Amino acid sequence: MEFPGIEYALFAALVLFGCGLHATAQESLSWEQAKAKFEAVNPTLQADEDNVREMKADEITADLRPNPQFSFTADGTQIAPNHGVWQPLAGTFVVPAVSYLHERDHKRALRLKSAEQGTTIAASQHKDLERNLLFDLRSQFMQVLQQKALVSLAQQELVYYDHIIAISQDRFRAGDLAQIDLDRIELQRAQYESDLQTAEVNLRTAKIQLLQLLDDRTPVDQFDVQGAFDFPDQLQPLTAIQQDALANRPDLQAALESVQQADTNHRLAIANGSTDPTFSGWYTWNASTNNPNATQTLGASVSIPLRIFDRNQGEKLRTAIDIGRNQRMADATRAQVFSDVDSAYALVDSNLLLLRPYKEQYLTQASRVRDTVTYSWQHGGASLMDFLNAQSDYRNVQMTYLQLIGSYLTAVAQLDLAVGREVIPE
Repeated sequence: MEFPGIEYALFAALVLFGCGLHATAQESLSWEQAKAKFEAVNPTLQADEDNVREMKADEITADLRPNPQFSFTADGTQIAPNHGVWQPLAGTFVVPAVSYLHERDHKRALRLKSAEQGTTIAASQHKDLERNLLFDLRSQFMQVLQQKALVSLAQQELVYYDHIIAISQDRFRAGDLAQIDLDRIELQRAQYESDLQTAEVNLRTAKIQLLQLLDDRTPVDQFDVQGAFDFPDQLQPLTAIQQDALANRPDLQAALESVQQADTNHRLAIANGSTDPTFSGWYTWNASTNNPNATQTLGASVSIPLRIFDRNQGEKLRTAIDIGRNQRMADATRAQVFSDVDSAYALVDSNLLLLRPYKEQYLTQASRVRDTVTYSWQHGGASLMDFLNAQSDYRNVQMTYLQLIGSYLTAVAQLDLAVGREVIPE
């Protein structure tokens, strides 16, 4: 009795079609949708974005000018009658005055520049936080896709094996198969059932973890993701990816921006060591003066602090040292970028080397061996052990291939993390 391949194909199509109908009732997110949702609701990202806005508000404070000072002086008021005449305001003179501190050497401009650079650094650090969080999200997203593929494979394998059992039962009833062989075939179904149950549990767990990252309360049975679970056999040269990483890694950008801010802070420390004069002007009204032309007068003064001891020496030295420290940190970050890219690139390349023979050779060979041995066993040309081994080998090759794709996609996410953007299309 030949294996009914057409009937099996129709039955498998019906099963997959039914799964497709079920999936349409679910909330199915693509990677871009999941990414956008994550960026919109993740509290860690939102809190860090608030920090960037706070840094932006500090720019307003840094750009403020010193407030002018106003003073008012009154003197000469009588406190007792003069020769029996009470004239409390007759000898009073009043002096309203205004003073203003003039900042020299571009202090305000340097403060503003340092604050603006601080905002730029905070924005780069925000991007770096987003880069790391999106790596976790992408890895979990790919994990769901991998478990979906394993569930689909387990379902197809169980459907296929149920047809094998049906054929074996027909052969047993026809006297063409021994009871012990039928029992061994039917017992093997437990392995396929176990594979399916394990895959379904793993898929549910992966979805729960992804929902947690998305801060989503959608029931697991109503949640799904969609995307290609495959590998594009393309990889840019390592040098091109390294240059891409140097241009896109936000932590490296933040380190380089910190060097620039340290230089600005040093210039500000030098400026803060300079002398800032205070200009004052006042108007005097004095009715008691003997000079009739001096009843109303104007005056002005300049106050210049003598910076003999405090010339901001400590801050000048500290900021000068800080320039070198930030430069060394930038060099260390640049070296880390190269290390991350090299490691991730090697991992992606290694997975590609393993995947290529599966796609080009092993999958086809496993299918051909299974079909050939199954046909031979049905016609008495192969032993039961050969038949069961062929089924097991086919299942193992298929599962290994899917696991390798999952490892490849995780490695790609690691490479994206190392570069700072998605370098390999989905």
